[in-house]
Amino acid sequence: MTTTTDADFAAREALRLIGPDPENWIPDHPEIDHNVTIVGGSGSGSTFAFALRRAGIGRVTIIDAAENEAKAGVWLTRARMKKLRTPKNLPGPELGIPELSFQAWYEARHGTEAYAAIDRIPRVLWAEYLSWYRHFLDIPVRYQTKLVRVEPAAGFFRLHLEVNGVTQIETTRKIIFANGVAGTGGANIPSALTSLPRNLYAHTSEAIDFEALRGKKVAVLGAAASAFDAAGVALESGAKEVHLFARRSQIASLPVIRVRGYPGAYSNYWQLPDAARWFQAWRFNQVGSTPPPDAIERVTAFANFHLHLSAPWQEAQAQGDRIVAQVNDDVFEFDFAIAGTGYFVDPTRRTELADFAHHIVLWRDRYEPPADQRNEQLSTYPYLGSAHEYLEKVPGTASYLKDIHVFNPAGFVSFGLPIGDVPSIRRDVPAIVSRISHDLFFADWSLHEARITSDNVAPDFEPSLYANAVWQQPAKAGVG
Repeated sequence: MTTTTDADFAAREALRLIGPDPENWIPDHPEIDHNVTIVGGSGSGSTFAFALRRAGIGRVTIIDAAENEAKAGVWLTRARMKKLRTPKNLPGPELGIPELSFQAWYEARHGTEAYAAIDRIPRVLWAEYLSWYRHFLDIPVRYQTKLVRVEPAAGFFRLHLEVNGVTQIETTRKIIFANGVAGTGGANIPSALTSLPRNLYAHTSEAIDFEALRGKKVAVLGAAASAFDAAGVALESGAKEVHLFARRSQIASLPVIRVRGYPGAYSNYWQLPDAARWFQAWRFNQVGSTPPPDAIERVTAFANFHLHLSAPWQEAQAQGDRIVAQVNDDVFEFDFAIAGTGYFVDPTRRTELADFAHHIVLWRDRYEPPADQRNEQLSTYPYLGSAHEYLEKVPGTASYLKDIHVFNPAGFVSFGLPIGDVPSIRRDVPAIVSRISHDLFFADWSLHEARITSDNVAPDFEPSLYANAVWQQPAKAGVG
């Protein structure tokens, strides 16, 4: 029996056994810098880079505005849960290669019993795994590279970038937005907070100095997971009191998305009629996003945590360095407020899309829901094609939109899952990569046709290899 102390031995063997990466088959174009640009360098971006490499698609670049790897993505920055909210055994970035999975990585370092003992993946360990995945597979990410503007051109895009603070233009044929929860929208700030001085409140998407909240009275608006996570960190950091305000009369506890996880619904969801997809999104919006039980237990363990139900903030004012809030018939004073109120999705409000956002089809352009299912927030989600591509409102006016693929939560109404999270990887990454392969191949069909019909290839052998075996009719004996 062979033993090894190399924790990466199995992963290395798996790569050896699947064989080398295919060579890049995309013809070069002098005016094109990249075949594919991936915006976002965390887990999703790295997964796409590996999938594209295995599809033989070269000249792929990943850009990220973050300063470095530790500050990219959410796992070591804005995410504040102790454990991931998804089951530990969901297929993820390994893309069907078990030895590259979180389970294989974790067991190689801690053993099978240790993996069996965890119920869900600790957040910090997930970040460590993604870092390993990126470096083990040698996936480079260009940090301090911010996308400022996407400018359509003939057959490609000009990307206006800020690279280490310096303006720069690069060209690309395809774009994948793998840039997380705010990728096609932004933070949803309750109107009651917007009139306050900016130093008195923050959204959970922002960096928050929780140590500065020690001994302070803190309000948290919202009742989904991020709100409970922020409340938990504030309490653990020594806040004097934390009050969480929920609009609903009880905390959402029915995980309506989870029942869509079986293969039939999971694989075919995007082909459902618009009415069915809209209803499922509307229903989720009505029921609410469920925080994990341990996120609730994290805060209720503190006697100085207070939960307010049916308690939306009506208005808030600043009095000196404090917040005075009107909630139902009560008035509260706080030192700081945190909005755990999610995100909006609206391509028309993203400055980098300003050149063409008015051409993008939104759900409100394609589907008119019944009066009792109307929802303005859902109506501004993009109506995406089968490979997560933008579609044009008027055929023929913005055909380049098909070359922009959206792998972030903007795909929720179209695809029924939190796109960009682990549950969406197995289904949607291969679909997007397959479409990119298709589009790039047929865009250069004349070049590929010449290549695949060319005789400009060395023969495998010469006729001399079989010359001695060629049947020769024996000469007939002469007649005497």
